[in-house]
Amino acid sequence: MTLMNMLRGLGFIVFAILAASCHPEGKSAADADVREFLTRYFTTWSAQDMDGYGACFHEQARISFVHQGTPRTQGLTDFLHGQKLGHATATTPMTEVPTGMQILRDDRTAQASVRWKLTKGGEVTTGTDCFTLIKTPAGWKIMSLVFYNE
Repeated sequence: MTLMNMLRGLGFIVFAILAASCHPEGKSAADADVREFLTRYFTTWSAQDMDGYGACFHEQARISFVHQGTPRTQGLTDFLHGQKLGHATATTPMTEVPTGMQILRDDRTAQASVRWKLTKGGEVTTGTDCFTLIKTPAGWKIMSLVFYNE
C-alpha cells in the first residue's frame, strides 16, 4: 500500500468520525421518537392537558424532586394530583419548554437528561429532568423521573 493510499484511508476514517459526531447534544435521527415523546411531555404539561401529560407515564412510575440534595419521592397518583393543583392555583399560566436534550437509548429503554425553562408570568426558573423511559406497545412511557431546579 502506498503512502498516498494510506493517507486517503486515514482521511476517510477521520471524515467518518467527524461526520458521526456532528450531532450536537446527541441529536440523531435514531433519537427522533424519544425527542418527539419528550416534547409531547412538555407540551401537554404547558397546555394543562393533564390527561395527555399523565399518559406519558407508566402506571408504576416513580417521581423524585431533589431539593438541596434531598429527594422527595412520590407515586404517580400523588404526583399528578400535585401538578393539577399547581396549575389550578397558579395566578398566571405556566409554560415549561425543553432547552436541551441528551439521550442514551436502545430498542427497549432510554435515558434522557433534559434541561428546561419554566415561565410563570415574569418569573423564570431553570432546571433538569432526568428520565428513564421504557418502550411499551403503546409507545414510550416514563418509568422514573428525577428533577431539580437550578
